[in-house]
Amino acid sequence: MNREALRREAVLDVRATTALNAAERERVLTRLGPVVTAVAQDARSQLRNRELALERLEAKVARAVHVAKPRRATKPTRGSKERRLEAKRRQAERKRDRRAPPE
Repeated sequence: MNREALRREAVLDVRATTALNAAERERVLTRLGPVVTAVAQDARSQLRNRELALERLEAKVARAVHVAKPRRATKPTRGSKERRLEAKRRQAERKRDRRAPPE
């Protein structure tokens, strides 16, 4: 059987879908465009390739819909500062010990 005959493609018309609310639809439109597609031809059956294509389409849309949580700025803890400075002292001492003695 021809490999192309096993290929399945899942297509989502973002503007026409009712699976997304207005905010999600806008997010998907700006990130992926008006038509989202996913293709699968990995498996040896059309049914499995169809399932794979739908899973990939779902994952694509989920990534596009996701809103990243804003990062909250933090300061280094006292312990992390002390560890960093101690590591710098050890490294400086190691390099100092490698130097040739002064003549």
